[in-house]
Amino acid sequence: MLISGEEIQRRMGLDLNIDPFDPLRVNPNSYDLSLHHELLVYEEIVLDAASPNRYRRIEIPPEGLTLQPGLLYLGRTVEFTETHSLVPMIQGRSSFARLGLMVNPGGSLGDIGYCGTWTLDLHCVQPIRIYPNMKVCQIYYLDLLNPGATYCSKKYQNSRDIQPSLIFRELGGDNRDEQMELNFDEILHGSRS
Repeated sequence: MLISGEEIQRRMGLDLNIDPFDPLRVNPNSYDLSLHHELLVYEEIVLDAASPNRYRRIEIPPEGLTLQPGLLYLGRTVEFTETHSLVPMIQGRSSFARLGLMVNPGGSLGDIGYCGTWTLDLHCVQPIRIYPNMKVCQIYYLDLLNPGATYCSKKYQNSRDIQPSLIFRELGGDNRDEQMELNFDEILHGSRS
């Protein structure tokens, strides 16, 4: 059963938490989450599921950033959420889908017990300008019939940053170089000592 916005407010601090919380962001059956001011972009031509992939951080300035089609951008929510007896789910806002911005089409199901910020995958069908702190998605909660074990994975739990894919760990990949630093300017223009 989907819980109402009123029930979200009633359960705040009990079996769920959203930090920061603003009562004006409560909807009839969800809560609006906002976009943090940083994004990650992979630097690999071919992404390898069995290996860590290089990425770089980019900042969304106050005047906005134009996203380009054909790229995957990883962002995160400003809000840190905790859910202890409900199933949290997030979904991109339909207003952005109507502009061709897809937010989390594949990673919207959370687990009971998940605590952390939400990593968002964003891609667009044509260039679109986005802004930091804009309400980009909604979190909603489902009551689970016969709740069982809670989320205990160390892969993404308690995250307060954007999390690139860690699927390589499941595939036996080596994580010694999870984020290899590569200075593209130095490579392109030679070392300037």
